[in-house]
Amino acid sequence: MRKSFDELVAEATAVSVDGWDFSWLDGRALEERPPWGYQQLMAQRMAAARASLDLQTGGGEVLAGAAVVPPLAVATEGWPPNVAVAARLLHPRGIVVVADNDEPPLPFAGDSFDLVTSRHPVKAWWTEIHRVLESGGTYLSQQVGPASVFELVEFFLGTQPESVRRGRHWDDAVADATAAGLEVVDLQTASLRTEFYDIGAVIYFLRKVIWMVPGFTVEEHEGKLRELHAIIERDGKFSATTTRFLIEARKP
Repeated sequence: MRKSFDELVAEATAVSVDGWDFSWLDGRALEERPPWGYQQLMAQRMAAARASLDLQTGGGEVLAGAAVVPPLAVATEGWPPNVAVAARLLHPRGIVVVADNDEPPLPFAGDSFDLVTSRHPVKAWWTEIHRVLESGGTYLSQQVGPASVFELVEFFLGTQPESVRRGRHWDDAVADATAAGLEVVDLQTASLRTEFYDIGAVIYFLRKVIWMVPGFTVEEHEGKLRELHAIIERDGKFSATTTRFLIEARKP
Protein backbone atom coordinates (compact mmCIF):
# COMPACT_ATOMS: atom_id res chain seq x y z
CA MET A 1 0.00 0.00 0.00
CA ARG A 2 1.42 3.38 -1.02
CA LYS A 3 2.08 5.86 1.75
CA SER A 4 0.17 9.10 1.91
CA PHE A 5 1.68 12.54 1.49
CA ASP A 6 1.49 13.16 5.24
CA GLU A 7 3.16 9.82 6.05
CA LEU A 8 6.01 10.50 3.64
CA VAL A 9 6.48 14.00 5.04
CA ALA A 10 6.58 12.68 8.60
CA GLU A 11 9.24 10.11 7.71
CA ALA A 12 11.45 12.57 5.87
CA THR A 13 11.28 15.27 8.53
CA ALA A 14 11.99 12.90 11.43
CA VAL A 15 15.22 11.39 10.06
CA SER A 16 18.58 13.00 10.92
CA VAL A 17 20.43 14.79 8.13
CA ASP A 18 23.77 14.97 9.99
CA GLY A 19 26.81 13.70 8.13
CA TRP A 20 27.09 13.14 4.40
CA ASP A 21 25.66 9.62 4.16
CA PHE A 22 22.73 9.41 1.73
CA SER A 23 21.87 5.75 2.39
CA TRP A 24 18.40 6.75 3.65
CA LEU A 25 17.57 7.39 0.00
CA ASP A 26 18.30 3.81 -1.08
CA GLY A 27 15.27 2.63 -3.03
CA ARG A 28 13.68 6.09 -2.82
CA ALA A 29 15.98 7.96 -5.20
CA LEU A 30 18.66 7.20 -7.76
CA GLU A 31 21.76 9.23 -8.62
CA GLU A 32 23.90 8.00 -11.49
CA ARG A 33 27.59 8.04 -10.55
CA PRO A 34 30.38 9.66 -12.59
CA PRO A 35 32.54 7.23 -14.58
CA TRP A 36 35.90 8.17 -13.04
CA GLY A 37 35.31 6.74 -9.53
CA TYR A 38 36.44 9.60 -7.28
CA GLN A 39 36.80 7.61 -4.08
CA GLN A 40 39.10 5.07 -5.73
CA LEU A 41 41.22 7.84 -7.26
CA MET A 42 41.41 9.61 -3.90
CA ALA A 43 42.40 6.38 -2.15
CA GLN A 44 45.20 5.81 -4.64
CA ARG A 45 46.57 9.31 -4.03
CA MET A 46 46.23 8.89 -0.25
CA ALA A 47 48.25 5.67 -0.27
CA ALA A 48 51.16 7.46 -1.95
CA ALA A 49 51.02 10.75 0.02
CA ARG A 50 53.15 11.95 2.93
CA ALA A 51 50.72 14.54 4.33
CA SER A 52 47.11 15.00 3.22
CA LEU A 53 44.33 17.52 3.76
CA ASP A 54 40.67 16.75 2.97
CA LEU A 55 38.68 19.97 2.76
CA GLN A 56 34.97 20.18 3.64
CA THR A 57 34.94 16.49 4.54
CA GLY A 58 31.25 16.38 5.54
CA GLY A 59 30.85 13.47 7.93
CA GLY A 60 34.13 11.96 6.72
CA GLU A 61 32.36 9.10 4.95
CA VAL A 62 34.26 9.44 1.65
CA LEU A 63 37.66 9.93 3.28
CA ALA A 64 37.04 6.93 5.54
CA GLY A 65 36.83 4.79 2.41
CA ALA A 66 40.58 5.12 1.83
CA ALA A 67 42.24 1.89 2.95
CA VAL A 68 45.56 3.67 3.63
CA VAL A 69 46.08 7.25 4.78
CA PRO A 70 49.35 9.18 5.12
CA PRO A 71 51.25 9.46 8.43
CA LEU A 72 49.81 12.98 8.67
CA ALA A 73 46.16 13.14 7.60
CA VAL A 74 43.89 16.09 8.35
CA ALA A 75 40.26 16.87 7.48
CA THR A 76 38.31 20.12 7.85
CA GLU A 77 34.58 20.65 8.20
CA GLY A 78 32.49 23.74 8.91
CA TRP A 79 29.06 22.45 9.98
CA PRO A 80 29.14 21.51 13.71
CA PRO A 81 26.91 18.38 13.45
CA ASN A 82 29.16 17.08 10.68
CA VAL A 83 32.31 17.83 12.69
CA ALA A 84 31.08 15.50 15.43
CA VAL A 85 30.18 12.76 12.93
CA ALA A 86 33.54 13.08 11.17
CA ALA A 87 35.46 12.98 14.45
CA ARG A 88 33.78 9.74 15.51
CA LEU A 89 34.50 8.16 12.14
CA LEU A 90 37.99 9.46 11.41
CA HIS A 91 39.74 9.74 14.79
CA PRO A 92 40.09 5.94 15.11
CA ARG A 93 41.96 6.06 11.77
CA GLY A 94 44.41 8.61 13.17
CA ILE A 95 42.94 11.40 11.03
CA VAL A 96 42.79 14.81 12.71
CA VAL A 97 39.47 16.65 12.27
CA VAL A 98 39.64 20.45 12.39
CA ALA A 99 36.51 22.57 12.81
CA ASP A 100 36.89 25.34 10.23
CA ASN A 101 34.41 27.81 8.72
CA ASP A 102 35.42 26.88 5.16
CA GLU A 103 36.60 30.40 4.38
CA PRO A 104 40.13 31.80 3.96
CA PRO A 105 42.56 31.59 5.50
CA LEU A 106 42.91 27.86 6.07
CA PRO A 107 44.36 27.22 9.56
CA PHE A 108 47.58 25.65 8.23
CA ALA A 109 51.05 26.86 7.35
CA GLY A 110 52.09 27.17 3.75
CA ASP A 111 53.70 24.22 1.95
CA SER A 112 52.25 21.78 4.52
CA PHE A 113 50.66 19.08 2.35
CA ASP A 114 51.61 17.12 -0.73
CA LEU A 115 47.95 16.15 -1.29
CA VAL A 116 44.77 18.19 -0.88
CA THR A 117 41.42 16.59 -1.70
CA SER A 118 37.79 17.65 -1.61
CA ARG A 119 34.55 16.03 -2.73
CA HIS A 120 31.76 18.47 -3.54
CA PRO A 121 33.18 21.59 -1.88
CA VAL A 122 30.72 24.44 -1.53
CA LYS A 123 33.51 26.67 -2.85
CA ALA A 124 37.12 25.96 -3.80
CA TRP A 125 39.46 28.63 -2.40
CA TRP A 126 42.16 28.23 -5.03
CA THR A 127 44.68 30.70 -3.60
CA GLU A 128 44.56 28.94 -0.22
CA ILE A 129 44.85 25.52 -1.88
CA HIS A 130 47.97 26.75 -3.68
CA ARG A 131 49.38 28.17 -0.42
CA VAL A 132 49.06 25.01 1.69
CA LEU A 133 50.31 22.67 -1.05
CA GLU A 134 54.03 22.03 -1.18
CA SER A 135 55.84 22.34 -4.51
CA GLY A 136 54.88 19.39 -6.69
CA GLY A 137 51.79 18.73 -4.55
CA THR A 138 48.42 17.71 -5.98
CA TYR A 139 44.85 18.88 -5.55
CA LEU A 140 42.18 16.32 -6.49
CA SER A 141 38.50 17.19 -6.33
CA GLN A 142 35.11 16.10 -7.58
CA GLN A 143 32.78 19.06 -7.77
CA VAL A 144 29.16 19.86 -8.56
CA GLY A 145 28.83 21.39 -12.02
CA PRO A 146 26.52 24.05 -13.48
CA ALA A 147 22.72 23.85 -13.22
CA SER A 148 22.90 20.58 -11.30
CA VAL A 149 19.46 19.21 -10.35
CA PHE A 150 18.00 22.50 -11.55
CA GLU A 151 14.80 20.81 -12.68
CA LEU A 152 14.10 20.45 -8.94
CA VAL A 153 15.51 23.83 -7.97
CA GLU A 154 13.42 25.64 -10.58
CA PHE A 155 10.30 23.68 -9.66
CA PHE A 156 10.44 25.46 -6.29
CA LEU A 157 12.16 28.75 -7.17
CA GLY A 158 11.12 29.35 -10.77
CA THR A 159 13.41 29.89 -13.76
CA GLN A 160 16.83 31.07 -12.64
CA PRO A 161 18.91 33.68 -14.49
CA GLU A 162 21.66 32.44 -16.77
CA SER A 163 24.32 33.77 -14.40
CA VAL A 164 22.99 31.45 -11.67
CA ARG A 165 22.58 28.49 -14.01
CA ARG A 166 26.20 28.90 -15.15
CA GLY A 167 27.57 28.99 -11.60
CA ARG A 168 30.12 26.26 -10.71
CA HIS A 169 31.15 25.87 -14.33
CA TRP A 170 34.30 23.79 -14.85
CA ASP A 171 35.73 26.39 -17.24
CA ASP A 172 35.68 28.90 -14.40
CA ALA A 173 37.32 26.38 -12.05
CA VAL A 174 40.16 25.86 -14.54
CA ALA A 175 40.60 29.62 -14.97
CA ASP A 176 40.58 30.26 -11.21
CA ALA A 177 43.01 27.42 -10.48
CA THR A 178 45.37 28.66 -13.17
CA ALA A 179 45.14 32.24 -11.90
CA ALA A 180 46.10 30.99 -8.43
CA GLY A 181 49.29 29.48 -9.83
CA LEU A 182 48.22 25.85 -10.19
CA GLU A 183 48.63 23.71 -13.30
CA VAL A 184 45.46 21.81 -14.23
CA VAL A 185 46.54 18.34 -15.36
CA ASP A 186 43.15 16.63 -15.68
CA LEU A 187 39.55 17.73 -16.20
CA GLN A 188 36.63 15.36 -16.77
CA THR A 189 32.94 16.25 -16.92
CA ALA A 190 29.71 14.26 -16.72
CA SER A 191 25.98 14.82 -17.14
CA LEU A 192 24.11 12.24 -15.08
CA ARG A 193 20.59 11.07 -14.30
CA THR A 194 18.89 11.67 -10.94
CA GLU A 195 15.42 10.35 -10.04
CA PHE A 196 13.21 10.83 -6.97
CA TYR A 197 10.59 8.13 -6.37
CA ASP A 198 8.61 9.71 -3.53
CA ILE A 199 8.15 13.14 -1.99
CA GLY A 200 9.94 12.01 1.16
CA ALA A 201 13.13 11.59 -0.87
CA VAL A 202 12.78 15.15 -2.18
CA ILE A 203 12.26 16.55 1.32
CA TYR A 204 15.24 14.66 2.73
CA PHE A 205 17.44 15.83 -0.16
CA LEU A 206 16.46 19.48 0.28
CA ARG A 207 16.92 19.31 4.06
CA LYS A 208 20.41 17.90 3.59
CA VAL A 209 21.66 19.85 0.57
CA ILE A 210 20.57 23.16 2.02
CA TRP A 211 21.90 25.43 -0.73
CA MET A 212 19.63 23.96 -3.41
CA VAL A 213 16.48 25.71 -2.15
CA PRO A 214 17.75 28.15 0.50
CA GLY A 215 15.60 28.29 3.59
CA PHE A 216 13.60 25.23 2.58
CA THR A 217 10.93 24.10 5.03
CA VAL A 218 7.98 21.79 4.54
CA GLU A 219 5.61 24.38 5.97
CA GLU A 220 6.70 27.19 3.65
CA HIS A 221 6.78 24.99 0.55
CA GLU A 222 3.81 22.72 1.27
CA GLY A 223 1.88 23.79 -1.83
CA LYS A 224 4.75 22.97 -4.20
CA LEU A 225 5.45 19.73 -2.34
CA ARG A 226 1.87 18.58 -2.77
CA GLU A 227 2.04 19.49 -6.45
CA LEU A 228 5.27 17.53 -6.87
CA HIS A 229 3.85 14.60 -4.89
CA ALA A 230 1.00 14.41 -7.40
CA ILE A 231 3.48 14.38 -10.29
CA ILE A 232 5.49 11.55 -8.74
CA GLU A 233 2.31 9.58 -8.00
CA ARG A 234 1.26 9.99 -11.64
CA ASP A 235 4.62 9.38 -13.35
CA GLY A 236 6.35 7.16 -10.78
CA LYS A 237 9.31 9.53 -10.46
CA PHE A 238 10.63 13.05 -10.82
CA SER A 239 13.71 13.24 -13.04
CA ALA A 240 16.57 15.73 -13.00
CA THR A 241 20.06 16.08 -14.46
CA THR A 242 23.10 16.13 -12.19
CA THR A 243 26.38 17.61 -13.44
CA ARG A 244 29.78 16.74 -12.01
CA PHE A 245 33.41 17.39 -12.86
CA LEU A 246 36.73 15.98 -11.75
CA ILE A 247 39.65 18.38 -11.56
CA GLU A 248 43.26 17.60 -10.73
CA ALA A 249 45.82 20.37 -10.38
CA ARG A 250 49.45 20.53 -9.30
CA LYS A 251 51.56 23.21 -7.69
CA PRO A 252 54.68 23.65 -9.85
